[in-house]
Amino acid sequence: MNDFDFLAGHWNVTNRRLVKVLSGSDEWDEFPGYSVATRHFDGAASFDEITCPTRGFSGMSVRLYNQETRQWCIYWANSRTGVLDTRPMTGAFEGDRGEFHGVETHEGRPVRCRFVWTVPGPDAARWEQAFSADDGRTWETNWTMDFTRA
Repeated sequence: MNDFDFLAGHWNVTNRRLVKVLSGSDEWDEFPGYSVATRHFDGAASFDEITCPTRGFSGMSVRLYNQETRQWCIYWANSRTGVLDTRPMTGAFEGDRGEFHGVETHEGRPVRCRFVWTVPGPDAARWEQAFSADDGRTWETNWTMDFTRA
């Protein structure tokens, strides 16, 4: 519990997304974002909204801590679809690093997905998303977000 307390507040976010995922491409698209995050349930829940003004969309994450399993479930929605994902990313923190796993759909097929959060200090954080098309043997990072406190 309280693992996502670091995220509470206002952030400037540098997004980098791989232009073509799972293709061997190394071409990245970079764009700004602005995030506001809040904590709830005494630190057992976290909510954030990110706005990406140059891309015309917003997204939100809902994170819930399960005290029995000692793991977080992370759910995502965006303004383009208006649908809350029903398949959560699940995992936990060890120190200043959190790792979360789940399944995403890429080009109509399921792929493994991994989120990694790192927190080097109170005014910085990094989120990375990676896909695996070979059942987790190899991973391709396809999106990073570097957070600096606003």
